[in-house]
Amino acid sequence: MGNNKFTKTLNNIYIKNYGLTAFLLGLLISSLLFIPIIIQNGGVFMYYGDFNVQEIPFYQMMHDAVLSGNTNWSSTTDLGSATIASYSFYLMGSPFFFLTLLFPSEAVPFLIGPIFMLKFAFCSLSAYLYLKRYVKNKTFAVAGGLLYAFSGFSIYNIFFFHFHEPMIIFPLLLLAVDEMMYNNRKGVVATAVFAACTVNYYFFAGMAVFTAIYWFMLVFTNNYKLTLSKLLLFVFEVLLGFFATAFIVLPTVLFLNGNPRLSVLPDGYNALVYENPQKYWYIILSFFFPPELAAEPNFTPNVDANWASVSGWLPLVGMTGVIGYLQLKRRDWIKKLLLLLIVFALVPIFNSVFQLLNASIFYARWYYMLVLIMCLATIKSLENKEVNWKRALCWSGTITAAIAILIGLMPQSIYDGDVFEYTKTGLADNLPRYWIYVAISVLSLFLFAIIIKKFKTSSRKLSVSLVAGICLITLVSSTYIVETGTRMDGDDNAYIRQNLIGAADSVKLDDIKNVRSDFYESVDNAAMYLNIPSIQAFHSVVTPSIMNFYDSLGYSRDVASEPDTNSYGLRGLLSCKYLFCDNTEKFEDKKGNTKMPGWSYLKDIDGFKIYKNDYFVPMGFTYDSFITESEFKEIDTRYKSEAILKAMILDDEDILKFQKLTGYSKNDIETINKDKSAKDNDKKFESKTENFSYGKEYYFEDCKKLSGNTCSNFEYNNEGFKATINNKGEENLLFFSVPYTEGWSAYVNGKEAEIIKSNIGFMSVLVEGNKKSEVVFKYNPPGFRTGIIITVVCGTIFLMYISVLILLRNSRRKKRSKI
Repeated sequence: MGNNKFTKTLNNIYIKNYGLTAFLLGLLISSLLFIPIIIQNGGVFMYYGDFNVQEIPFYQMMHDAVLSGNTNWSSTTDLGSATIASYSFYLMGSPFFFLTLLFPSEAVPFLIGPIFMLKFAFCSLSAYLYLKRYVKNKTFAVAGGLLYAFSGFSIYNIFFFHFHEPMIIFPLLLLAVDEMMYNNRKGVVATAVFAACTVNYYFFAGMAVFTAIYWFMLVFTNNYKLTLSKLLLFVFEVLLGFFATAFIVLPTVLFLNGNPRLSVLPDGYNALVYENPQKYWYIILSFFFPPELAAEPNFTPNVDANWASVSGWLPLVGMTGVIGYLQLKRRDWIKKLLLLLIVFALVPIFNSVFQLLNASIFYARWYYMLVLIMCLATIKSLENKEVNWKRALCWSGTITAAIAILIGLMPQSIYDGDVFEYTKTGLADNLPRYWIYVAISVLSLFLFAIIIKKFKTSSRKLSVSLVAGICLITLVSSTYIVETGTRMDGDDNAYIRQNLIGAADSVKLDDIKNVRSDFYESVDNAAMYLNIPSIQAFHSVVTPSIMNFYDSLGYSRDVASEPDTNSYGLRGLLSCKYLFCDNTEKFEDKKGNTKMPGWSYLKDIDGFKIYKNDYFVPMGFTYDSFITESEFKEIDTRYKSEAILKAMILDDEDILKFQKLTGYSKNDIETINKDKSAKDNDKKFESKTENFSYGKEYYFEDCKKLSGNTCSNFEYNNEGFKATINNKGEENLLFFSVPYTEGWSAYVNGKEAEIIKSNIGFMSVLVEGNKKSEVVFKYNPPGFRTGIIITVVCGTIFLMYISVLILLRNSRRKKRSKI
């Protein structure tokens, strides 16, 4: 009796609330997928690569920053960066991040796994809510939601924890557009646009492009009945929703201005065809086979598309449903949209449209949008009696078999340089893993064929068996993929779990929060786990001046700051006092000599060997010599990290402004610039850089000299930082190796002072001679206050808009009731 009642309850939930069913099934599958790994890792979900060294420490570090009120400037993000702008791409707009604020800091790493389960469940729900409009049997919409939530794109991007929020909001954005265009429902588009842009501005750019294509497609195929008033209201809501996000988008856009990763446009034939032919194979097979590991493409090992998010496989059904739908004679908007999107995927310039024509790197991070339309085509085909499933399965199976045989059995000659070594069978990098992927695809096709053959005459039985098959194949394929990824960084996982998670308070050094540290051959972003400032950082969105600084030294700083030991001069410039290493053999040779001069062993702390910089230069110091940026450019790249300790670098305007300090005249600057433009010039400027001497002894001398006039204390705070200096010399520029960016204001003894950009990307301020000075730097994100005002104004307009709509609706109801 009890069992019957329980079964009846479940059946009622399933029949009467399909949305809840989609959510609970998504939660159940993700729980079965993640919980075993969480148990293996002592309560923390750990994967590999970026996930371990970015997502987990970012969440905990920003959790602590927000709760402590430090939301302007993050001193623990590279050499320093704006908090909101640097993390709006990762988490600042995510409701899941703000959910963690309800818990203590120690709990944050343990929340990552449960949050992931919720994300998959909400992906399933949001896709269901969009898809249910287009099918009669809502169980097919539940199946579509599961296909979307556990698609190849979704499983591939477990590597990127912050990619699933856009996946959740995107179906709701299309749902909002449909609701307004089909049902004349007001307010939903503005709300959806606001949510989509707030969650992630980068993904919103792609969503905006896709939604425009979607809208025009349905208008021109006469699915949307368009009137002038509806068009004007639609545009109004889109703009209102977008401008309402100014509180987070405006400071981010202003901050990102000058980032070199955003400045490359498609060009020449590279805009029309992919230079690497393997990309075409990679794109095509990504829809017929389970997702590969983000860092290790296996089918096409030389594709040069790591982390590109190229995957669109649907568990169980693969491309069969899409092929069946495309084979229908009817040419509706779904078929036209699918064909158009295939063209977009195969042509580089069209692919780049989804990231505002940025062609600096190949990404396919819009494929989740294509996946949703594939899910729609699949469930529509399952309800369509005209679909020839035998033909669709034949095509899908033939393509799958052809790819499997060609890549799996193709002979390949292996060379060591120009010398032939041997011939191997198969083009995949890891053949055992390759054949497992092939087996999963074949199993999916076989099981799907059985379901179609057995239940195609009964819509209910077909939909229920389809849901069951999707759950089964998802668990088989995703468990294998995620387990493989987890094992890839097994040693690093153990190291992070044992030495970094929960270890922020274990580093007992009095000044550790106000000096910088180096982490030698350690896990990326170990300093962020410990929540301390560092010169090492793996972070894509940092102050552009940091990138400019490293570029001036001859380093390519795209996603990480990793100055090597040859640039030991940077440790002095950047006030690096401690070095963390997990093994003395890494940093010392057999004679006990360290990899960099001037470091000595200090002590062990929780798995770390800590070294101290014997020639540490405290933050905030003055120079007695200056050079121009032009002179610095002429220095050999090998010596630039040492040269920057010998003289402060200023641009031409500032070096003349402080002529009494620098000694440069206008004639000197003109001569230097002439020397640059003309090789044969009668009048030459003798640069002091020609007399610079390099080597560890000179490096020691330079550090000692700079340490002779430094701040007696330096301290980061929630507004920026403050310091005190007792200037022993004449009036001079006081240098801080804190990145220069708009938004800083400086005060010396309570009076606002001009900030001078110095040493390519940092800040200096003028202090009086032979006097003690209190120096305060405050950072206010440019555009943040203006953005808040715009958001409040837009919010007010939205409330007025909704109020007017309610009044008009009530007025119409009263009129109807009188009639």
